[in-house]
Amino acid sequence: MKWSEPLVAELQYESVATRRMLERVPQEMMVWKPHSKSRSLGEIAAHIAHLPGLFIASMRQNELDKNGYPTPAFNRVSDVTALFDKNIRDALAVLRIMTDEQIVTPWRYRYGEKIIFEMPRLAVIRGMGISHLIHHRGQLSVYLRLLDVPLPPVYGQTADEG
Repeated sequence: MKWSEPLVAELQYESVATRRMLERVPQEMMVWKPHSKSRSLGEIAAHIAHLPGLFIASMRQNELDKNGYPTPAFNRVSDVTALFDKNIRDALAVLRIMTDEQIVTPWRYRYGEKIIFEMPRLAVIRGMGISHLIHHRGQLSVYLRLLDVPLPPVYGQTADEG
């Protein structure tokens, strides 16, 4: 089995749960924030949509410069879900063709001349691609709960849905 195969399975599973959560974002609440220092609901949703493209699909190259990666804000939930779907498709395509040799090769994330981190692709995919996605999905679920939006099941039943 290739090292990327379990990552493909995990990303497929997590993407379904994440997509269901993104679909619950109320259009009229995209600018809502639970606190003045927090990101808005729309910003969190957009960040989630960008993550698979930012930290997995970009693995075709040896590095990514955040300066050159567009992260536009979105006004419509449908735009967020469309970007998420595209980035998941692209990320899965990259993972499916990645060799074991490539997956342990270092990858660099930079912001202009400043190197933010450099580590094996496997660590970036797990940590910054999948775990980071799950973290922000959890954050999104709290925002939605505060807005009394019924939560979809992720790893089992919720108080809202069986």
